[in-house]
Amino acid sequence: MKKIAVTYESGNVFPHFGHTEQFKVYDVENGNVTGSEIVDTNGNGHGALAGMLSSLQVDTLICGGIGAGAQTALAEAGIRLYGGVSGSADEAVAQLLAGTLSFNPDVHCDHHGEGHSHEGGHHCGEDKHGCGGNGGGCH
Repeated sequence: MKKIAVTYESGNVFPHFGHTEQFKVYDVENGNVTGSEIVDTNGNGHGALAGMLSSLQVDTLICGGIGAGAQTALAEAGIRLYGGVSGSADEAVAQLLAGTLSFNPDVHCDHHGEGHSHEGGHHCGEDKHGCGGNGGGCH
């Protein structure tokens, strides 16, 4: 790992890859973080985010919920995915580097149907809504 990106909002892992407005990008050398920066997505979303991360030379992504299309785009870009993660972005990176990060290798976001919205306190990445389970694609 040389560069790790985390979907980012207010210090925490943002729960939905396709809607993140920022990434925190960490530079890693010899298993240690040597620097980090906040990068704005400038309105890019979904598939375009994989290209953005690739252009930043990111090789690893930590996020909450993520759909199948975005997972495919990341895989095609050679970016390793650690999904289904929540909590502090800095802690998640420290845990990944220590080999102790709890993540879901089969994370998907599958609750997006017609008429569904994210209102009412729902957050992608919460298992009770199907994100992070073994469902189909969304963002």
